[in-house]
Amino acid sequence: MQTPARLVAAAVVSLSVLATSACGDSGEDKASDSSSAAPTSDAPTSDAPVAGEECTVDDIAVEGEFGSAPTITVPDDCTPPSTLLSKDLVTGSGPAAEAGDTVETNYHLVTWSDKQVLDSSFERGQTFPLEDLGNAPVIDGWNQGLIGIQQGTRRLLVVPPDLGYGQGGQGIEPNETLVFVVDAVSVS
Repeated sequence: MQTPARLVAAAVVSLSVLATSACGDSGEDKASDSSSAAPTSDAPTSDAPVAGEECTVDDIAVEGEFGSAPTITVPDDCTPPSTLLSKDLVTGSGPAAEAGDTVETNYHLVTWSDKQVLDSSFERGQTFPLEDLGNAPVIDGWNQGLIGIQQGTRRLLVVPPDLGYGQGGQGIEPNETLVFVVDAVSVS
């Protein structure tokens, strides 16, 4: 017959084992989990995306300075991202755009699937006024992705279909991912 002290000690040990197992802290759990984890190696790794993985904003190459038409290179070795991506390529020093502001922009648009320029205000030589930012009559990717842009900033936006043209329209194929470079010429 076990004494009450031994029963308490056995219960504490059992609870500790359960808690440790649930947290995955035991050596046995780590050993069994290692087969599902990414293999480790001392070999150098590449920053290049793996085929089939979603691209990041850093996988897209952009050449050119603020105020001039950029060259956008969309990679072939990863899939289009499923969320809105944004990266400032040149940071301005002017005021930051808030909801309701007007942002005078220049933009360059490349479609992901065929990597072709679809539209460019740079090429037309005419800026595009984005009025009532956040509620402007443009795609949601712009209303969301340009909040906070400072005057003088060049921003890369990668817009998934659900924040772009979805099922298509305006010369855009259905389910197309859009890659924009947007220059904020002025914010008011």
